[in-house]
Amino acid sequence: MTRTVPVRAAAVAGVVAVLAASATACGASPGDDKNPDHRSFALHGHTLTVDSDDSALEIVATDSHKAGSIEVTRWFQGSVVLGGTPRVSWSMKDDRLVLRMKCSGFVADCAARHRIEVPRGVTVRVEDGDGNVQARGFTDALGISTSDGSVHVTDSTGPLRLHSDDGSVHAEVSARRVRASSADGSVRLELGAVPDLVESSSEDGPVTVALPHATYRVTAKSDDGSAHVSVPRDDTSRHVVSARSADGNVTVRTAN
Repeated sequence: MTRTVPVRAAAVAGVVAVLAASATACGASPGDDKNPDHRSFALHGHTLTVDSDDSALEIVATDSHKAGSIEVTRWFQGSVVLGGTPRVSWSMKDDRLVLRMKCSGFVADCAARHRIEVPRGVTVRVEDGDGNVQARGFTDALGISTSDGSVHVTDSTGPLRLHSDDGSVHAEVSARRVRASSADGSVRLELGAVPDLVESSSEDGPVTVALPHATYRVTAKSDDGSAHVSVPRDDTSRHVVSARSADGNVTVRTAN
């Protein structure tokens, strides 16, 4: 027994060391997937909901694909030391694209990214449980909500509704109507066209709105920070801008 116990202890210590090394190694990156999967899904109608639980998303409006279908490319890397085999799934029902990842175990390390190409003329709503979301090229309405990740929208003119529970929200667009908010992160809007309505807010972070030269009806307020407005103001203007922060500076300025 005096010889067996140290041997067993050494074996256990070796397993613990391997698990510790696995846990502290660099995290999985979807960019390491050199052979991504690709699939087309039929889209019946002019609306699409993207329902994702744990993936970075890139949503692109394009003229290069025929109407009535969307193109999805998926990158995935995953490993589990003690647990089930990691896997990803995708499915389409009616106008709802569902993306899921299963990765659980004692030491689980997985990451996924999806690029979704949507024909122009489709209204898109994105519901992401955990992951950054990027979108560009939209002329129709676009709504994005993520529970944990940043939101970044560019090159779009359609109405926007953007939200992150835990992350920044950034838009460089020419949309006429923009609603953007973060529960924990900054909000930064850079508008290339005079908007009809801007509503921006953060519970914990700065809010910055950059506007083309025009006269605006502005409400700017910070509960714990400064509020600075440098655009021309007129309380009768049809161009309405609201910028609020519970904890952070608020800036409404003319775009450079």
